[in-house]
Amino acid sequence: MADHLDDTGREFGFDTRAIHAGQRPDPATGARAMPIYQTSSYVFEDSEAAAAYFNLQEYGNTYSRIMNPTVAAFEERVASLEGGVGAVAFASGLAAQAAALFTILRPGDHIVAARALYGGTTTQLKHFLGKLSVEITFVDSDDPNAWRTAIRPNTKALYGETIGNPGGNILDIATVAAIAHEAGAPLIIDNTFASPYLCRPIEWGADIVIHSATKFLGGHGTSIGGVVVESGLFNWSNGRFPVVAEPSAAYHGLAFHETFGVYGYLQKLRSETLRDLGAALSPFNAFLFLLGIETLPLRMERHVANALGVARFLAEQPQVERVRHPALPGSPYLPLVERYLPRGAGAIFSFDLRGGREAGQHFIESLELWSHLANVGDAKSLVIHPASTTHRQLSDEELSGGGIGGGTIRLSVGLESLDDLLWDLGRGLRAAASVTERVAAVAD
Repeated sequence: MADHLDDTGREFGFDTRAIHAGQRPDPATGARAMPIYQTSSYVFEDSEAAAAYFNLQEYGNTYSRIMNPTVAAFEERVASLEGGVGAVAFASGLAAQAAALFTILRPGDHIVAARALYGGTTTQLKHFLGKLSVEITFVDSDDPNAWRTAIRPNTKALYGETIGNPGGNILDIATVAAIAHEAGAPLIIDNTFASPYLCRPIEWGADIVIHSATKFLGGHGTSIGGVVVESGLFNWSNGRFPVVAEPSAAYHGLAFHETFGVYGYLQKLRSETLRDLGAALSPFNAFLFLLGIETLPLRMERHVANALGVARFLAEQPQVERVRHPALPGSPYLPLVERYLPRGAGAIFSFDLRGGREAGQHFIESLELWSHLANVGDAKSLVIHPASTTHRQLSDEELSGGGIGGGTIRLSVGLESLDDLLWDLGRGLRAAASVTERVAAVAD
């Protein structure tokens, strides 16, 4: 007990930091909840202070497109939970992802990415970055040799997801990080599906972690946002990243990594990329994310337990061909789950129905509790057909590479009573079975 009373150098636990990190009672009013600083701009002390802020000689609030006190509290809290030196928030997860990459890339650069990714990420990497003359090589995320052999002299990052969307692939983070570092490149991980409660990729060698805060960090489907966290350990001055290390014409020759050290990448991400792209997170959304994170540990425990219960139920149903939950017995990812996700393999997974697309449609339309929509990580249970929605822009080859078929259904398991969720799924499975039986009767 004495250790808990010693406030000298104490490292607080995850649950405590989820509630307190980045925020103290408001010094002006004593308000215990984080105030919403709904302002576009800030009054400067004097002209010298204003000049120092804009020259990055001193740190202070200048304009809410670049920084805001409510948003800063959210950034500090996520950085604390992920074990990073800092974070920068954005208006969406895809904005955060684009900005994280844009900050280190130039035309002609190359990225190696996992093939099993969220469809929006694949589209952004392939088409958006393609417009900027950045090449992407997609690889089998389960094959370390595929990552290694895809690296080129101009490779500037390796990119993957902790838990693949929607196939449930678990990335061997430490192995891929070692491969990236051998090549002098950072490993960037989308940790949205795991949340920092289940996995902290920086502890396994990742250099940059990205979240769609819209999902588990917020937890209630009310707000759109994203955040980029950096470890502070990658050497941006290794000769491969002139965009970060060399003098910036946008700041009169300021060399970000040399000037700001471990904060160099984050400072450039905020002061140049966020400033110029303008994808700023609103203070109100940051406030809602802070409220959501306060209950993240409690919610994730229930999410994980419910998801495993649903997966076990589906694995026993004759209408289901395959369940892709990485923690089920027989899953090839079980050893990686035990290593990287000992608290559980998340709440999002997919399964394949017999009867293909038509069976999947009838299954979804027969559900009552499960909401049919394009989101995950909500307190409410959600369902979607990836091939026709979230991954619709992908080719048949890309869909196959991501483990997505016509009968693939993705579930985001919420916090409802497990028995009620299983009852509703049973209704959907009976509807899907009627399609299969009708098709078989016609064939006879």
